[in-house]
Amino acid sequence: MKILQMSQPSLPERTPRMADHRSIANKTRYLRTASLALLAMMASAPLASAQEGEKVLRNMFDYVASQKNLNIAYDSDIEVVTPALQKIQFTASGQLKLSRPDSMRVTRTGGYTDAEFVFDGKTFTVFGRNAGVYAQWEAPGTIGQLVGRLRDEAGLDVPGADLLLARGYDELMSDVVEVKHIGRGVIDGKDCDHLAFRNPDVDWQVWIEAGDKPIPRKYIITSKAVTGAPQYTLRFKDWNTDAGASSDAFSFNPPAGVRKVDMSALQDMDEVPQATQNSQITQGAGK
Repeated sequence: MKILQMSQPSLPERTPRMADHRSIANKTRYLRTASLALLAMMASAPLASAQEGEKVLRNMFDYVASQKNLNIAYDSDIEVVTPALQKIQFTASGQLKLSRPDSMRVTRTGGYTDAEFVFDGKTFTVFGRNAGVYAQWEAPGTIGQLVGRLRDEAGLDVPGADLLLARGYDELMSDVVEVKHIGRGVIDGKDCDHLAFRNPDVDWQVWIEAGDKPIPRKYIITSKAVTGAPQYTLRFKDWNTDAGASSDAFSFNPPAGVRKVDMSALQDMDEVPQATQNSQITQGAGK
């Protein structure tokens, strides 16, 4: 018996651009639906959610502040918004080591900077590896006092300082107008409590590991008063609270060939390129 084979009509090939546009449209519809569902869920028990959120955050600060030594790796993302309202994200990674109350060492490496910050309780040093320069301040005092001075006088932020210092809870909660315990999430395989807070100018979220070691795993700041609402994201990993620091862990010995400059002469110490900061591009808060 003769078998007739019928050819299938050819279909127009989906170009990558068509596929991308359909994928984006699907994601947009999903996000709208998810947003409505979240609003309905959170409207059911706002008071309980707020009380639980504050309790989880307080427990995190109490636990972290009780750790004399911290050694943490981190990744950070900071968004900028162009005049055309396009969001561009810059990424960096680093290591943070501190020994309370007065010693700290932080590295930050990104596409545009390779910087190190060292504090021994008396002197604060900023070392720009890629520029081959360093600057120093006489800064006797605690880590908390140094962090405040850096923000006020140099415009520098220590990654995660909001969540790692003992007074951080009071500072973060001072102008909070809304608190939500969203539920649970998973960061690097760890179950976490997901909290969301609202301030007049920024919204911020934090994911805190559930259990007897309530450490922060992820932190997002949304600058809603800035056009485009850019975000700053910080992810903590490789927490180590047991290892003590060596005697030279917080000392700075300038490598051969580098030169000392005034603190005001330092450039490209931030995750965002200097040229971007000097343009009309706006960026979100970083902590």
